[in-house]
Amino acid sequence: MTEQQQTRVTRRPAEPPKAPTAGPAEPSKSSAEPTEPPEASAGQSEASEAPAGPAEPLDFAGPAPVPAPRRDRRALRAAVRWAAAVVVFAVAGAGTAYGITRMERTDVPGLATESDGRWDYPLLTKPPLPSGSPGPQAESNPAGAHHADLRALSLPAPRGAKENRTLRGAQGWLPTDVFLAEIAEKEDRDEFRQRLVDWGLRHIAARGWTTEDGTRTRIYLLQFNTASVADDRFHGVLFPYTGPAHRVAGTENVVSDETFPEAATVAGVQRTVYDEAEPRGAEHDRQAYLVSGDVLAVVLQSRKGAAHAVPFRQTVVLQSQLLG
Repeated sequence: MTEQQQTRVTRRPAEPPKAPTAGPAEPSKSSAEPTEPPEASAGQSEASEAPAGPAEPLDFAGPAPVPAPRRDRRALRAAVRWAAAVVVFAVAGAGTAYGITRMERTDVPGLATESDGRWDYPLLTKPPLPSGSPGPQAESNPAGAHHADLRALSLPAPRGAKENRTLRGAQGWLPTDVFLAEIAEKEDRDEFRQRLVDWGLRHIAARGWTTEDGTRTRIYLLQFNTASVADDRFHGVLFPYTGPAHRVAGTENVVSDETFPEAATVAGVQRTVYDEAEPRGAEHDRQAYLVSGDVLAVVLQSRKGAAHAVPFRQTVVLQSQLLG
């Protein structure tokens, strides 16, 4: 290295940075004039235009532990809740079923149908006809004869009633005088008896019973030779619309029962119904007279105080169905 080159090296040492001098600094251009913000980078621009969302955690210390999926926790909680609900409903259902079996029908909501007073009759079936014999309404049976056993056509007593065995008679056939005892006046009984003899009464079958409320029911089936005798000689003459020709024992003022529903009419059965009007005696009496073919049916019900209409109508309709 030459001497001149060494001189140049020694004259050009690195100068230390100058320290700021004290005193008021000149106002910078930024304080004197508003400046436009620096242009955002492409990434920053897209971030500012995107909708704000939940900020994701910054990764300063490497990957964080992965939490258990939230959906699995929710499914587990839901399963637990449903299992508890099933247990609760199972217990409640068992309690409800037990309660219903111990309650009366009228105590169960939605089934509060109080009894309307109908009696509980056994299942009724018509007796079989002899082979080749037509029914009373058949065109091939102009006499309207009931070929079935008349004793089997009488309505049985309802459940819980006490049957009147006296009306069964000997072998199921009732003596005429027992039936005539229902008529109040002796003169009327004598007249009725003579009519029965003149017009060929064949026999009488009867049933009777008394229910727990004290209602007495008597049913008499009178069978004649032909339908015209039962209808024209007895029903049409002795039981007109205004009232029966012969007063039943214990009755006072008997009138036509206009409240009996026409919808309860049984095809092929004629019906005349009476009720006892007030003032009444100790008992209230209801009467019905039915004609089906060669049979005249007499239905009587009596009860102290008041004889209820519903069981009376039920009895009349069921007896009509057996005869029709």
